[in-house]
Amino acid sequence: MENKKEEKKVTEKSGLINIIELIAIIIFIIVVLAMFPNTIIWNIVVLLLILSVLIFVHELGHFIMAKKFGVHVYEFAIGMGPVVVSFKRKNDETLYSIRAFPIGGYNQLAGESYEDDEDMPKNEFMCNKPKWQRVLILIAGVTMNLITAFILLFAISFAYGSTDSHSYIGSVLEDSPASDAGLVVGDQIVQVNGYGVSTWDKIAVVNAMKNESGIYTYVIRHDDGSISSYQLTPAKYVVTSSGDYRITDERTEEDIVASYNLSSSDYTVSSLVGLGAPTEVHHGFNNALKYACTKLKSIVSSMLLIIGSLFTGKISLDALSGPVGMYTVVDQVAKFGLANILYLTAYLSINLAVVNLLPFPAFDGGHILFVIIELITRKKTNQKIEGWLNTIGFILIMLLMVIITFKDILKLFT
Repeated sequence: MENKKEEKKVTEKSGLINIIELIAIIIFIIVVLAMFPNTIIWNIVVLLLILSVLIFVHELGHFIMAKKFGVHVYEFAIGMGPVVVSFKRKNDETLYSIRAFPIGGYNQLAGESYEDDEDMPKNEFMCNKPKWQRVLILIAGVTMNLITAFILLFAISFAYGSTDSHSYIGSVLEDSPASDAGLVVGDQIVQVNGYGVSTWDKIAVVNAMKNESGIYTYVIRHDDGSISSYQLTPAKYVVTSSGDYRITDERTEEDIVASYNLSSSDYTVSSLVGLGAPTEVHHGFNNALKYACTKLKSIVSSMLLIIGSLFTGKISLDALSGPVGMYTVVDQVAKFGLANILYLTAYLSINLAVVNLLPFPAFDGGHILFVIIELITRKKTNQKIEGWLNTIGFILIMLLMVIITFKDILKLFT
């Protein structure tokens, strides 16, 4: 009896300490966000909050579907490493925890690949559930990320308004390759270098691909429905917040910098054809709904093109960003207000969804692939082989992350 009382006191004390730790973390976050805007610590906290929210939403999808289908959930964790805060709800077997490093998270489900607890009823193991239930559990995280992105994109458009995402020409830079070729505002770009495009997101991806010839073939649909093809060679420009200035033999970069009294941080030098997206801002519920649908589809399509281009070598690994690169992006985006931070969150949420669907070991798509193999062969996959493949996949992902992070750090000093 005395032992039970002592255990109860220890549990209550531990629970109180966890609550105090959680309150301290929340206060720290609030103080940083309120008192130190646009500082290094502020950017780090915002990035970690974004990642934590997206991971929480993703894991919540798995959790909800696992609970719905009666799978035993050992732990629902946000973050990796040592436990900072943990608790259990009454009549609930799941341990809910927040761990020290907010760079990941997971659901520990019973029997994800095989029966792992002899004392548990067989019908509570995920591996013993019908295959359609296992697939729904696996795909639920991706679904939640896409829903989150859709809600954020809708909210941004509804609150701030949005521009047309389709590939209509909104502006043609004066004295540019595009204006020299005769392109006009209102025309629609339907193809760039053989790739069909319908949004400016996809145009940006195609333009970023390696192009040894330096010539870009634009297929344009005019207002009258006619189709024309144009060969455009980008020109060098000094790009500033107030305008873009073409570099020529008669007007060098140094001349432009001196004329406008620019410092090195005031401009970049870029190759442009002189075309711009529409800038007219639209408002209203229907527009927000249309924007969210179009933008979601556009970003997913662009990401799939990026992934395919990485494998073919048309886009290099330098185009990818790790934690350091993401920090840099947050630092730049935060300067333009809340709407841009929300857009970045939506973009990363879609990124997480698309990458997780890839049929690669350690990703949700890899686990789904094993279920499909079981469905085709009508046999359980070899547990050891599946385990080794997932471990190797995880190691490869970590190595890739290290390489990308190293490249991001080098970029900071170049």
